[in-house]
Amino acid sequence: MFCNQCEQTQNGTGCTEVGVCGKDPDVQSLQEILLYGLKGMAAYAHHARRLGKVDDGVSAFIEEALFATVTNVNFDLDSLFEMVLECGRQNIRVMQMLDEGHTEKFGAPTPTTVYEGTKAGPGILVTGHDLADLSDLLEQAAGQGVNVYTHGEMLPAHSYPKLHAHPHLAGHYGGPWQNQQWEFPGFTGPILATTNCVLIPPDSYKDRLFTTRITAVPGGKRLKTNDYSELIAMAKASPPLPERKVKETTIGFHHSVILGIADKVVAAVQSGEIKHFYLIGGCDGAELGRNYYTKLAQATPQESIILTLGCGKYRIRNHDYGTVAGLPRFLDMGQCNDAYGAVQVALGLANAFNCGVNDLPLSIVLSWFEQKAVAVLLSLLALDVKGIRLGPIPPAFVSPNVFKILQDKFDLKLIEAEPPQELIQLAV
Repeated sequence: MFCNQCEQTQNGTGCTEVGVCGKDPDVQSLQEILLYGLKGMAAYAHHARRLGKVDDGVSAFIEEALFATVTNVNFDLDSLFEMVLECGRQNIRVMQMLDEGHTEKFGAPTPTTVYEGTKAGPGILVTGHDLADLSDLLEQAAGQGVNVYTHGEMLPAHSYPKLHAHPHLAGHYGGPWQNQQWEFPGFTGPILATTNCVLIPPDSYKDRLFTTRITAVPGGKRLKTNDYSELIAMAKASPPLPERKVKETTIGFHHSVILGIADKVVAAVQSGEIKHFYLIGGCDGAELGRNYYTKLAQATPQESIILTLGCGKYRIRNHDYGTVAGLPRFLDMGQCNDAYGAVQVALGLANAFNCGVNDLPLSIVLSWFEQKAVAVLLSLLALDVKGIRLGPIPPAFVSPNVFKILQDKFDLKLIEAEPPQELIQLAV
């Protein structure tokens, strides 16, 4: 086995020269947490850069943090832990830039009703996260007689005024990323994957799958520029989609929308109409145990509000939660790329109630799958948010000792086998 720290071949028993090659499990754990957090932050920073938003301080931190993981640089747990939390703080800045880039280019999101299903005629399906790619495609497809549909994390695009203004942004098709291999074969037109969360395509649709820039899969075609003429031509030549409406849903509860009615929310809390807030979201996946989030959301009391974002919302969005205090109980805040909004709502409510975030009637229950979820978790920990539940399984790269540090310092919990009554009854 090859040691990636000392760059020497191990003898099968593992490195024992702790302090020389840095294979202490807790040091390695913190370095891996830092690396995964940096990867997630780099994804957000990439999106922000495409929208013209950069920060030299963020770039400098990324370089410094990567340097800290180089062989024989840092074996000190305290300083590595400080850098892990600093990654969370820097990620808040990156998410802020991305939020500003989206709203400046596409307008501030507003609550919007979205048609889910297909309409008669040719279509193109767009999955991933990149709204800039979707915008370019919509502009190039204008007047071409081709409908454009969102999939997965592209659903929030419909709430941005300048994207919603395109009449050929026809609706939303399908569910979360892991359902692609049985949803995409039923879509007759070309499919554009703009970022991560794309699966290797089977023969049933690989000749119709296109990816952008660094996103690439075997069997698909990678587009190196933003010229989508090939997709548009393929859509015109493909069998038309049928008229098939599945449902309508309301999205677009951007942090500016929620904070815009903060006075109403505060009054409802003070009157007892609203007793608790649940933030249930994150990354979805196919492992067993993720039905925990569905059970929790459906068991939350009527006197509560559910905030959600990321593809984890697909576990909980297909249910009628009703209203409370004249507000929808289920508020979809957007993509995982919109996690900054959750931070702003928490801080805004804390300010309105003149208390700390940990004093709010708020429970945060997150599902994680990949590196962006790590970056978001680090941001919440950097804000000293306590009592977060995380699941469905513990991250393999967090050593037992490091996890105990997180438990002791932040009261970080793993989700239980079933949502406990203590969590469900918080609003009663």
